[in-house]
Amino acid sequence: MSDTERDPQEITVPPSSDEAEVELLEPRLVPLGGPRAMTVRRTLPQRLRSLIGAWCFADHYGPDDVSESGGMAVPGHPHTGLQTVTWLFDGEVEHRDTVGSVTRIRPGEVNLMTSGRGIAHSEYSTADTTTLRGVQLWTALPAPDRFGDRAFEHFATLPVRLGAATVRTFVGDFAGASSPVTTFTPLVAAEIALPARAEVRFDLDPAYEHGVLVDLGPVDVDGTHVEPAALAYRPVGRTTLVLRTGETDGRVVLIGGVPLDEEIVMWWNFVGRDHDEIVRFRQAWTAQVDGSGDPDAYGPFPAAWDGAALPAPALPHVRLAPRKQPPR
Repeated sequence: MSDTERDPQEITVPPSSDEAEVELLEPRLVPLGGPRAMTVRRTLPQRLRSLIGAWCFADHYGPDDVSESGGMAVPGHPHTGLQTVTWLFDGEVEHRDTVGSVTRIRPGEVNLMTSGRGIAHSEYSTADTTTLRGVQLWTALPAPDRFGDRAFEHFATLPVRLGAATVRTFVGDFAGASSPVTTFTPLVAAEIALPARAEVRFDLDPAYEHGVLVDLGPVDVDGTHVEPAALAYRPVGRTTLVLRTGETDGRVVLIGGVPLDEEIVMWWNFVGRDHDEIVRFRQAWTAQVDGSGDPDAYGPFPAAWDGAALPAPALPHVRLAPRKQPPR
C-alpha cells in the first residue's frame, strides 16, 4: 500500500547526481495493519525515486517468526492499473482473488496478478508456515493496457547455474532463462543466490534500468556495499552487473525494465493517472464493499471472505499529484 497520510507535506528533493554509479535507496518500515502486524521494509516508491522501469512498488519482509508476528493476514483488498508479483524465500501464502483463483504460493514459484480495470485479492500465510520471508512487487500498467481484463498466473521456476550463482528468473528473460508470465512493458525479475566469498558478473540489457534488492548480505553491487533490505539502482546504459559477497552468503532480487515514460498517481492500492481517477477507484470499491454499487466492479468476492474486505482509508485533504522521476 502507498502512503495514505491525510495531510502530507510537499518536499522538493534535488535530483540524484548523474555521476553516481550506484544510487542507494534505503528502506522504511511499514506495518501491514493491526496490533500484531507484520512489518515490511519498503524501498519503492519513495521521494527520491518512484519507478525502476515499470516497477513501482517493492516490499521486503522477514524472516518473521509467524508465532510472534502473526504472519501475513491481509483481507480482501482492491487493485487497479497494476500487476502484483509475489515471490517467497521461506513459508507459504494462500492467495484468493476475484478471478476465482485459490493458490498456495511457495518458494521458487511466482504469482502474478493483473488488475486491469479492477481486481481484489486476499493473502494469508498458511497454518503450517513457521517462518515467512519474501518480496511483494508491483508494476504499473502502461496507458493502453491499464483498463484491460483482470487475470492471474502462477509459474514454478527452474534454477540456472551461472558461475557460483544460482539464478531463478521469474519475470522476463535473464541469465539464459525465461519466464512465461505476461508483462505489458519490457521487464525482468530474478532471484540470485551466491555463496560466501564469491564474485559473479552478469550481462545487462542497456535499454533497461535496474534495481538490486538485497535479501541476504551484505552484498557488494558494482563496488557499492549494500546492506539487507536496501535497493541499489543502476541507470540505463549499463551493460554488466557485478555482485560480490564477503564472509556470508548473499541473495538478491534483481528487477529492471525499459523506463516507463508516463506520470502515475499512486494511492493506497491504486495506480492511476490523476487525482480524480483515484477518487473514482475508491468510490467504486467502497460501493462494492457496502453493497450499494456494481458487484463486479472489482470482480465477485470469494465466498470464503464471508463479507470481510478492507475498507478504503480516507483520501488526503490535498489533491494527489503525479510522482516525479529524477532526470535520466
